[in-house]
Amino acid sequence: MTGGESETRGKPIRCRAAISRQPGEPLVMEEVMVAPPMAGEVRIRIICTSLCHSDITFWKLKVPPACFPRILGHEAVGVVESVGENVSEVEEGDRVLPTLIPECGECKGCRWEKSNLCSKFPFEVSHFMPRNKSSRFTDLNGEILYHFVHVSSFSEYTVVDIANITKIDPAIPPNKACLFSCGVSTGVGAAWRTADVEKGSTVVIFGLGAIGLAVAEGSKLCGASRIIGVDINPEKFEIAKKFGVTEFVNSRDCGGKPVSQVIVELTDGGADYSFECVGFASIVLDAFASCRKGGGKTIILGVDRPDATLSLNSFEMLHHGKTVMGSFFGGLKPKSHIPILLQRFMNKELNVDNFITHEMKFEDINKAFDLLIQGKCLRCVMWMDK
Repeated sequence: MTGGESETRGKPIRCRAAISRQPGEPLVMEEVMVAPPMAGEVRIRIICTSLCHSDITFWKLKVPPACFPRILGHEAVGVVESVGENVSEVEEGDRVLPTLIPECGECKGCRWEKSNLCSKFPFEVSHFMPRNKSSRFTDLNGEILYHFVHVSSFSEYTVVDIANITKIDPAIPPNKACLFSCGVSTGVGAAWRTADVEKGSTVVIFGLGAIGLAVAEGSKLCGASRIIGVDINPEKFEIAKKFGVTEFVNSRDCGGKPVSQVIVELTDGGADYSFECVGFASIVLDAFASCRKGGGKTIILGVDRPDATLSLNSFEMLHHGKTVMGSFFGGLKPKSHIPILLQRFMNKELNVDNFITHEMKFEDINKAFDLLIQGKCLRCVMWMDK
């Protein structure tokens, strides 16, 4: 804790934030006011934040749950500046990760081993704080600025519910730690917790962005013997090898065959586990057709439009014995499982360094958006004080 942080306790803080005022338009760097935390809340100073494709999705979105003006961002690491009433889990000066899904530790959802969906604070793309449905952000004209998935890390300070806060070891480099706030945890967790990838199994991954590569890293950690990457960009294969991908299929160069047929032929009947990491219903169908009959699992991680629907053949579902499942945040309970992944990173079992392709100042955030949209980066980490 710094002296400045102790002096701001209980008072509004004036700081910079990158505000999304209109869908698809460049973020506007402005000074904003961040109110003190209320009961059950924590105000944190963001050290660094990174950009995820979900930020892009909701930045472009023009229909509900889109709302503007909004402070986006949900993958970050920070330091506790102050806490509200009834918060004992963290204190001022603690290093923490804010996460988009909560873990209250008390409800049926949190106590059930198979679920990571808190029933006390159900996930929603809300524009307010979860307990009292109000915002902690205003601009200098007094206009309300909306929250994003309970984090809003594109601000030097933010307020997060304690259920969405995980305390971590301050020895972990911040630029590496922030990736566990969403992307790395989601991908690695999908292989580890959702799919339960087995040693010697065959995995196919549709989409070799950061999430798909994290799935590859998680599958390698679980002992998969073959990890096949599918993408439209052949240049990604060399990068993907660093994360454990053993083979590559260009879905636009399949010799006139459906990509699923190529995978089935390549794997002698289909992959044991098939991961969709793009966010298109059509690719979910390709992934489903690529996994083997009699126990093959298709895991959906890609974030599609909120109104997107999925149509599967009921005959195949019944007679082929396949499973389709969603993997939200990799099936991880943040407070319970992120520390395990961080320990594996500290033990050098988990590769995180290669995810970070760019680092820049917070004020260059629109450049980070351009890089991700153009497919020129995996993760761009933005530092608040550099």
